[in-house]
Amino acid sequence: MSHVLAPGRPVVQRVAWGVLALFLLAFLVFEVVKHGGDTLATALVLLIAPDLTMFIGAGEGGNGRLSPKAVPFYNAMHRPWIPLAILFGYSVSDLNWVPLFTAGLAWLLHVSLDRAFGYGLRDRDGSRRA
Repeated sequence: MSHVLAPGRPVVQRVAWGVLALFLLAFLVFEVVKHGGDTLATALVLLIAPDLTMFIGAGEGGNGRLSPKAVPFYNAMHRPWIPLAILFGYSVSDLNWVPLFTAGLAWLLHVSLDRAFGYGLRDRDGSRRA
């Protein structure tokens, strides 16, 4: 029996997320190489941080599900709007702290990769949304 991650998600949509992920990866690498130091640390943390929400209430979900306690946090961290707002806000402000910009890039890259590979948001019970 084959396990499809997101059966309701069209292939075209997943390819589009993949193309966005490739662009964001190239942009992130450019920024890290250009600025180094803090930007690398920030990028690594934000590439991983959204999935750390899966550990909230660890062991309660079972059978490939998240704990119902973790679902609101997981879903909030896996929506593209917050990192997009960070990127937009940084771009229109006078703030000149590049790690914040790379944080937004890395976070949006994580969301894009998840969507490209078929991982989406979760239902209240912790199962993957179709």
